[in-house]
Amino acid sequence: MYVRPNFPTKKAVKDAIAAGQVVTVFNPGPFGSPPDTGTATVEGPHFPKPHRWYGEVTIENGRVTSIK
Repeated sequence: MYVRPNFPTKKAVKDAIAAGQVVTVFNPGPFGSPPDTGTATVEGPHFPKPHRWYGEVTIENGRVTSIK
């Protein structure tokens, strides 16, 4: 799973969440949909760039509220 928008670093994701930016999770292909509430493992940046960071996000009502 990935976060949207496409962030180059995990720190950029944390900063965006802290600033109140809307961050969501998506799952490409036929692998099911991400939960509306709960946790998910994500990686980034998106293909075709090589993945450089991984994290676990907490999702509430479809929005990412934290990442570790």
